[in-house]
Amino acid sequence: MNLQNIPQIKHTDSGNFFLLAGPCAIEGEEMAMRIAEKTVAVTDKLKIPYVFKGSFKKANRSRIDSFTGIGDEKALKILQKVSREFGVPTVTDIHTNEDAVLAAEYVDILQIPAFLVRQTDLVVAAANTGKTVNLKKGQFMSPESMKHAVQKVLDCNNPNVMVTDRGTMFGYQDMIVDYRGIPTMQQFASTVLDVTHSLQQPNQMVGVTGGRPEMIETIAKAGIAVGVDGIFIETHFDPANAKSDGANMLHLDLFEGLMTKLVAIRQTINNL
Repeated sequence: MNLQNIPQIKHTDSGNFFLLAGPCAIEGEEMAMRIAEKTVAVTDKLKIPYVFKGSFKKANRSRIDSFTGIGDEKALKILQKVSREFGVPTVTDIHTNEDAVLAAEYVDILQIPAFLVRQTDLVVAAANTGKTVNLKKGQFMSPESMKHAVQKVLDCNNPNVMVTDRGTMFGYQDMIVDYRGIPTMQQFASTVLDVTHSLQQPNQMVGVTGGRPEMIETIAKAGIAVGVDGIFIETHFDPANAKSDGANMLHLDLFEGLMTKLVAIRQTINNL
């Protein structure tokens, strides 16, 4: 994948990793703009190629009373506003073929959730929009098996595809990152490490996913050290009250400090 094929992406000649970051879900315009203002300022300062992330709806919830969104088009229009006001590309996840067509009108990258990455019709629908496609590796899949998901996109004459590792199931309620999978998947496509989802603790009895945000820096540093192409991080200014995945999100106040450390590691690696 050529980063320059993503509209409005900046700093592609900086030698840095690229970043997908933002809130788990779009909860409203004010929160999205507040997070974008901070993340754009930091990534411009550090010259990190940046894509703003936000889910326009959350379809894969543990409980029926969990937050799913503020309305599809309303949330997508907020993502579009972020893109226009801050001059950055955007990414959102989709769950149906119809979502692909709708979301493609508003965002630059369509993300296939890990649970759905083997759904051929969904992957093909995303690829056929011509947008860049981000395929999240299923928690139940090997790195080697992602070759076939990538090939589905390529077979639609869409070369703009990336793969994201979001951890692998380790028992019923924990995830683990196998860093050996990163160079394996880089044989197929540009590879991203989803730091925050890799620290989830799913399948809790209460029906709300737990997490270990205190390990975010550790996991992210290791990913940069082994040469991952991109990093994915969900961040929020009030994770404790976020409406989705608050338990594993990075507090926005810690964002600049972490990015500064990751850039320093990347620069060191580049000079070896």
